[in-house]
Amino acid sequence: MNPLSIEKRNLVLRSMSKLVEQERNEIILTNQEDLADYDGSDLAMEERLKVDDKKVDEMILSLNQLASQEDPVGVEGFHFIHDNGIKVINKTAAFGTILIIYESRPDVTIEAGGIAFKSGNKILLKGGKESLKSNLKIVSLWHKALEENGVSKDWVEYLNYNRAETQAFLEKPTQKVDLIVPRGGEKLIEFVKAHATCPVIVSGRGNNFVYVHEKADTDLALKVILNAKTAKISACNAVDKVLIHSKLPNFEGFTAILIETLKENNVEIIVDKSLENFEDTETLQNEDIWYEEFLDYKIVIGTIDSEEHAIDKINKYCGGHSAVIITRDDQAAKEFMDAVDAAAVYQNASSRFTDGGQFGLGGELAISTDKLHQRGPIGLQHLVTNKWYVYGEGQIR
Repeated sequence: MNPLSIEKRNLVLRSMSKLVEQERNEIILTNQEDLADYDGSDLAMEERLKVDDKKVDEMILSLNQLASQEDPVGVEGFHFIHDNGIKVINKTAAFGTILIIYESRPDVTIEAGGIAFKSGNKILLKGGKESLKSNLKIVSLWHKALEENGVSKDWVEYLNYNRAETQAFLEKPTQKVDLIVPRGGEKLIEFVKAHATCPVIVSGRGNNFVYVHEKADTDLALKVILNAKTAKISACNAVDKVLIHSKLPNFEGFTAILIETLKENNVEIIVDKSLENFEDTETLQNEDIWYEEFLDYKIVIGTIDSEEHAIDKINKYCGGHSAVIITRDDQAAKEFMDAVDAAAVYQNASSRFTDGGQFGLGGELAISTDKLHQRGPIGLQHLVTNKWYVYGEGQIR
């Protein structure tokens, strides 16, 4: 498939933005059919599934922002002239074809699809059965936007496959696939990794930690933890674990207020044995719970006796996504942030900011917990590979 010019890509994105606005009510009504069919067994999935006016506004904003951003393809990153006169240039290049496999979120059909398209890639979309009607509606708009601008509908394709068909495609694709990005829970990610025969960017697993250091501002700590836990439980940047330093002044008082505030916000609280005397809590019975991502109104709180032990515990159990230290001690924060093995590390702020839009990227394809080729939010400028251009005049080696 021949490359599309940046002008053509931007025209498609702007057409798509207008179509989403024109079809706003139809998108929401179609989504309500998906919601009516969903059994409600997973609160986080249901939250991700829902499309309302706010979600549609975000879709439109994402498309318009993408259309206004610089072309990520063809950006020169290295330039070298050899002693013999050969000119060597390295430039960014599109991957080719990107398969995005995701659960529940129809907005991914817009945002992730748009980022991948703007990056010059052909898009294969494989959404979950729970959002099928919503996704097919949005893909029909993609096809209309492409056709309006004289571009083949093949640039955005929806794979309406069941689990067995998806597995077969992963193991033996019927067309060229250069990169796979799974967005969803751990079961989806494990399924893709087990069967894919081309590169996979692992995305979406959180299990994020907040460490309340002995020199923490406790009012700030309370505010940050409450936001990170309850603002959006379905987000991979929500917090699931809190470690409180045993030497925190007024340790007992702070812990009691934290537990009470979380309970008021309907959060189930599990504590380690050091905190089992606190009321309205459940004492953890299995250390493996430290590995779990909840995506629910649930949190684990434990005591830690040093920053070194906090770092070790986070590095052992966290998902490699985000970790927060609450402290007024900047040196302690630096040591923590340098040593914790996570894509995003924070001092005195909520993990909920680990997001492409919040980080100034104008949206994200995914949040990678891998270290290759990009870590954390994958924005427009990251969804490219590179290519070497070498210019000579008959030089031989």
